[in-house]
Amino acid sequence: MKDVLVRPKYDTRIRPFIGKSLIKVLIGQRRVGKSYLLRQVQAEISATSASYNLILIDKEREDFRQITNDIELSAYIHSKAVTTPGVMNYVFIDEVQEIKDFENSVRSFAAQPNYDLYITGSNSEILSGELATRLSGRYIQIPVFSLDFKEFLTFHDLESNQESLHLFLKYGGMPFLRNLELRDELAFEYLKNVFTSILYRDILTRYNIRNVNFLDRLIRFTADNIGSILNAKKVSDYLKSQKINISVNTILDYLAYLVNSQIIVPVKRIDLKGKRNFEVGEKYYFQDLGMRNALAGFRISDIGKLIENCVFHHLISNGFTVFTGDWQTQEIDFVAEKNNERVYIQVTYVLTEQSTIDREFGNLALIPDNYRKLVVSMDPSFTNTVNGIEHWNLLRFLEEFS
Repeated sequence: MKDVLVRPKYDTRIRPFIGKSLIKVLIGQRRVGKSYLLRQVQAEISATSASYNLILIDKEREDFRQITNDIELSAYIHSKAVTTPGVMNYVFIDEVQEIKDFENSVRSFAAQPNYDLYITGSNSEILSGELATRLSGRYIQIPVFSLDFKEFLTFHDLESNQESLHLFLKYGGMPFLRNLELRDELAFEYLKNVFTSILYRDILTRYNIRNVNFLDRLIRFTADNIGSILNAKKVSDYLKSQKINISVNTILDYLAYLVNSQIIVPVKRIDLKGKRNFEVGEKYYFQDLGMRNALAGFRISDIGKLIENCVFHHLISNGFTVFTGDWQTQEIDFVAEKNNERVYIQVTYVLTEQSTIDREFGNLALIPDNYRKLVVSMDPSFTNTVNGIEHWNLLRFLEEFS
């Protein structure tokens, strides 16, 4: 296996909180590299701290099967802790959602001055509802995503060009792929195995799911409808056309399970004119394009959907909060916000037809504010601006936009 590579943007986010009393919570899909980020932190501590004690708990290893609840977790940490004055105990808990009532334990240790805690989870529910309330003010959440394009280039030792971009759109950014040759039979087999692990550990077992066939169809339907407004009725109508009768509530539940396991990410709609959120109808994108392609197949006819998913992934992995927008009767693909700034983005494959140019630039031109407006496409030669609206080639967008 190749040496572990540092992911600087996460290192930058985590480093300011090392040694602070806040619990550092890294949340992301399985196999996106959360464990390796913990190793980065451990290396940083080893390099900069004179007196420290590392306590490591990895719930994906057999060694830690006996830790199943907060009482057993606390007992283990106490057994490994050092009480010598001036020594900081750095506690790392990987896949913490496998430990029942873990929050009782981590909250207790976080309140003590000689403990610094780092936890990872692959289910977004671990910091929702009552749990978030019980840890309120005691944690900092750091979302972790699969590799963005620049990281992909580094991990695979590639030059930035159209060929590398094609590989990224096809195989996505799961970090372990750097240890495999980027060929369908190897990469997609690995990604299918990762999905199977998520399916059984984070969905079927956790939610006691029995209708695996329906879940499989729902995933594929979502994959085929990237970038489309999706609601339970639309899914239900499709299933009825396939002679499958599933209730709307069941569809909503299953979509929530896929979201909680980080396989897909929902994007809420906002009314840009009325400045309100729509309560129904969201878009869904895959957290990783490679996994989407491994499950649904990679087809060149889907290139527009893949580009849109790629732009979305780039935005969220670089810290943007993302919505899809409605302006009167026109749809704006992405409304991205960061540091109190906003940018509107339209995504299309190429800009060879005048009707496409009129639609993509025209929709943005309707919005009467002064925030940046971008059209992103694969077109390598289209002009840089149209009436003040910027055009970015996808390759440049993935390299430079942050």
